[in-house]
Amino acid sequence: MSSKEQENIQPEEELQQETIVNESNEEVANEEVVNEENQPSELEVLQEELETQKDKYLRLSAEFDNYRKRTMKEKAELILNGGEKCIGSILPIIDDFERALKNMETATDVAAVREGVDLIYNKFMTTLGQNGVKVIETKELPLDTDFHEAIAVIPAPTEELKGKILDCVQTGYTLNDKVIRHAKVVVGE
Repeated sequence: MSSKEQENIQPEEELQQETIVNESNEEVANEEVVNEENQPSELEVLQEELETQKDKYLRLSAEFDNYRKRTMKEKAELILNGGEKCIGSILPIIDDFERALKNMETATDVAAVREGVDLIYNKFMTTLGQNGVKVIETKELPLDTDFHEAIAVIPAPTEELKGKILDCVQTGYTLNDKVIRHAKVVVGE
């Protein structure tokens, strides 16, 4: 073979090799396109995840809103009907008062009427005590502004009663250790 023939043969071989390389590159490129079509892109994955998170957020928000509405309704119900137990326990005392008033119209014995009213009063105070209401003690105790309200100051009859409560004008009450009405008292000076 002459050198010219060799030169012609070489380019043909190179051309064949280039064709093979190009064909293999095209196959790889086609495979990548096929793979890309089968697999979602990163953007699609992130969009799908975003939609999932939005859905979770909306559901959580709705659930919290329902919880808030339910608790508000329960609080309103408690406020309206909270005293039901207490009022229910007082109703028998009202019945006793009605019977006492009816008997006072025809009663001639004042002592018996007084005894009946005392019994009703004691029953009422016991019922209040069972519901957490207590009387604030005042007699000869030192003035405590957390529980007592001084409405007058008078000279103390003895030296030991100075700064102490001499008289209670209006009884004070606590409900479960919270003052609901201060006792109005007279203090000695």
